[in-house]
Amino acid sequence: MKIAKPMLLITTPVGVVWGLYEAYRLAGGLVVLMAALVSVIGVAMGTVVSTVRREQRAEEAAARAASTPATSTGESSS
Repeated sequence: MKIAKPMLLITTPVGVVWGLYEAYRLAGGLVVLMAALVSVIGVAMGTVVSTVRREQRAEEAAARAASTPATSTGESSS
């Protein structure tokens, strides 16, 4: 994983851009469809990531609330 992750982070965007260029070369209008597809997939991935992060924050907040005792009376021991 030490080498694979950086390679994926570099080659994936390069491959997408190269694919868009080749789509433009092959048929000009095809690049519009491919860009729309890439955009839809990107938005879907972003939505999934944001949902997972929001649910993790909610679970952590619930765990913190359950672990700390709540003092509802507001009395202090003197």
